[in-house]
Amino acid sequence: MNIRTRLTYQFAFLVTLILLFFSIGVYFFSKLYLEKRFYKRLQDRAITTTTLLFDLQQTDSTVLRLIDASEKEPLLNENISVYNEQSKTILFSTNPANSQFHEQFITLLTTTAQTLYLKKDEYQIVAIHLTRGGSNNWVIVSGIDQTGQDALSDLKKILTIMILAAILLLGISGWIFADRALAPMSGIIQQVNRIFPTNVAMRVEHPNRSDEIGLLVDTFNQLLDRIEQALKTQKMFIANISHELKNPLTKINSQIDVALIQKRNPEAYERTLQSLQEDARTLTQLTNTLLELANTSIRANDMPFEPVRMDELLWESKIQLQDWHDDYVIQLNFTEFPEDEEALIAQGNKASLKVLLMNLMDNACKFSPENTAKIDFRARRGKIIIAVFNEGPKIAAADLPHIFQPFFRSNATAQSSKGHGVGLAVVAQIAQIHQGDIAVRSTPEGTTFTFTISSSQPSSESF
Repeated sequence: MNIRTRLTYQFAFLVTLILLFFSIGVYFFSKLYLEKRFYKRLQDRAITTTTLLFDLQQTDSTVLRLIDASEKEPLLNENISVYNEQSKTILFSTNPANSQFHEQFITLLTTTAQTLYLKKDEYQIVAIHLTRGGSNNWVIVSGIDQTGQDALSDLKKILTIMILAAILLLGISGWIFADRALAPMSGIIQQVNRIFPTNVAMRVEHPNRSDEIGLLVDTFNQLLDRIEQALKTQKMFIANISHELKNPLTKINSQIDVALIQKRNPEAYERTLQSLQEDARTLTQLTNTLLELANTSIRANDMPFEPVRMDELLWESKIQLQDWHDDYVIQLNFTEFPEDEEALIAQGNKASLKVLLMNLMDNACKFSPENTAKIDFRARRGKIIIAVFNEGPKIAAADLPHIFQPFFRSNATAQSSKGHGVGLAVVAQIAQIHQGDIAVRSTPEGTTFTFTISSSQPSSESF
């Protein structure tokens, strides 16, 4: 069932329920009104009969004629009886042959009530208690409200016909209104079907941006913006990695070709092999960095987290990086060191956090003229802050927003040291996975990368 049909059914069903509710209410209250009006007529009839009967002090045909003359609209199956409580007899009845009908209600009469309203099948009965000359009497009047029943029957037919007609009109109008309401969706579907990777810059248009469909279009266009950005990043990534792989491979092939042109002495071959070894290391480093970037993206949701003591991990990363690079100098400064060990522990993946710290320290040493990195470690207010500083050329302000993009290298860093521009992209992804923050600030004195992550200690405590 499509949305148009479903909306039509829901609209018709809801309005039909409302119409039924009001129709039942109209019928119910009309029935109450007609019953009340007929009881009033019976009561007036009883009062008229009582007045004529006790004022004339006789129960002959004269009373009957006067009673009939006082009623402009005779009641169907009307019967009037006067019952005396002392004698336990019916003193007067307009229909003596059917006096037994009223006798069945005598047991219901009580002196505590002045007026009783009763129903028996189609009959409505009113009994009024009167005291005249020390005598207690009950005037009982019964009749059938044929006019009211006919009116209710006609009202029921009218309401039934009107409801059926309304359901038909509701179905037609609901179908038309649903079609008009969903008409923009057809245009949106046609626009979306025309969007391909070749024209991903195309956007969906909708005249009314304030309604729900307009909000959906805005959300879809935002999704297209992210897709376009992802495609651009992918194209740039492929172009950059192709360039990064092409250079060392071309250099390796060239050196091999040159070495094979003619025979050379062992020293020349040794120099060629050393150069090939350096190029192979470059390729290995690039491949490992790309694998780290890919694994970090793929295993983001499956990465196991555990309590990690960040100060100890920082020491481990420093020692391992200096084992790999003898010329690196890494200075650690633990400021605002807390007494509670919980403030030093963060929930995270130890291996990936170690990659983050080593990349930051390697990046700082690599771009420092003295191969020196200065690290400031702080733990306060439920946060662990690690700031990595290195002296070196200032990074341009225009390059700072792109510093964490894969293969991006500013002019300052590209000229000062070799690299591929992937390490900081890995750092940014690991920080995002750990819901941490990585920021960069560059001045003429040097550049500082600040990594912030939440600790296990509640943030309300300070040191």
